[in-house]
Amino acid sequence: MDKQSLRGFLGMVERDYPDELVRIHEPVRRELDITSTVFELERAGRSPVVVFEQVEGFDMPVVTNIAGNRRLLAAALGVEPGMLATSFRERCQNYRPVERVDRAPWQELIVEGDAVDLTKLPIPVHFSVDAAPYITAGQICARDPETGVDTTGFHRPMLNGRNRLGVSLHSRRRMYEFHRRAEARREPLPAVVTLGVHPIHYMGSMAYRYPPDVRKYEIIGALFGEPYRVAACGPAELDVPEGAEIVIEGKILNDVREPEGPFSEFTGYASYRSTENVFVAERLHMRRDAIFHSIASGTASDHILISCIAREAEILNSLRRNLPNVIAVHVPTVTCGALMAIVQMKKTAEGQPQQAIMAAFGTETYCKIVVVVDEDVDIFNLGDVMWAVATRTRADRDLVFVLDPTSAPVDNTVTKIGIDATKPGGTDFAERLTIADDQRARVRNILSAAGIRI
Repeated sequence: MDKQSLRGFLGMVERDYPDELVRIHEPVRRELDITSTVFELERAGRSPVVVFEQVEGFDMPVVTNIAGNRRLLAAALGVEPGMLATSFRERCQNYRPVERVDRAPWQELIVEGDAVDLTKLPIPVHFSVDAAPYITAGQICARDPETGVDTTGFHRPMLNGRNRLGVSLHSRRRMYEFHRRAEARREPLPAVVTLGVHPIHYMGSMAYRYPPDVRKYEIIGALFGEPYRVAACGPAELDVPEGAEIVIEGKILNDVREPEGPFSEFTGYASYRSTENVFVAERLHMRRDAIFHSIASGTASDHILISCIAREAEILNSLRRNLPNVIAVHVPTVTCGALMAIVQMKKTAEGQPQQAIMAAFGTETYCKIVVVVDEDVDIFNLGDVMWAVATRTRADRDLVFVLDPTSAPVDNTVTKIGIDATKPGGTDFAERLTIADDQRARVRNILSAAGIRI
């Protein structure tokens, strides 16, 4: 069980990567302190898992930033960081049926009816602009009323009272359609909010473009390399991960809308966009020693890194269908985890970078900038990428502009840009300055002897 639980992941980090786990013993406020700590660590170039042992006014610890570190996510999958997107892409296609178990630790304590009080959970206020505390790590699971196939994903539940959460289904994906179908029947949509699961669960839930009869839990099992273990919850018998910490059981109401938002979204701006749906909690299930999991919102890597990996995998999958010489794709967190993609390729003919640019835009609708570079450029180093743009791009020849209809406010279009930052073919090009690996190793030893660690 531990392999598929949040606790199993925390144990792996503490055992194998102790420098990547920070425990805060001093009391903190749930207003701003938790997410602000993650941002302060990021400014210092660090992204460890953070456990807050004491949150003022609550008796439950809070863990955050479990998904903000490529090294730890790669370790969870058992691969090198550079292979994350490729491994994600390959594994997601090997769906595994779930394994339903009779009992789960989150069934140890059940609170129901009028005793349900979500205000007792240490739900953080992430930014001062947020309308209320937000359950950022809560995955909502529900079934299609017509087919019975379930899904799970993020929909930013906002605390609206003792048993009431505002929910936004504005992505207009499966959950939105499930609720629309239930509402057409004049019925609420039974649902659960699951908190405290392994980061691989989040990776699988972010998978794109899969057949409608495939369950997200089957993709999560594929990433684990074994059936995902679940237990039935409530009268609707919705499947919930066995390793979860907290489960909020209830329903998304039909024909009821209430104000929700603003919320500090991945773009780095306050988002008022919302379908203003309402989730009513009927039961609360949890471990007796439950850990509350929160995701740092806004542009924190914890919020957007997994979506970066999923987009890298999807763009790479799309490009390689026609351009097998594409080596890798990187979607940087510093560009909001969606708005920019960097493609590394071994160019064998002129025009291939432009093909890659158009294919990337066609695959990822959020993307506004695509940069294509040669195989000698480190796509995970934006300084190296910008060096290639500055030294290998001719603006009159290597820029591609694409008009894309979106929700832009004035004329309903956004201009996207593709940049060919590859060396021109068929001509001599200046040789790049490099330092050999053995020479780098030599000077690292010299620095180490001088007491300097890098």
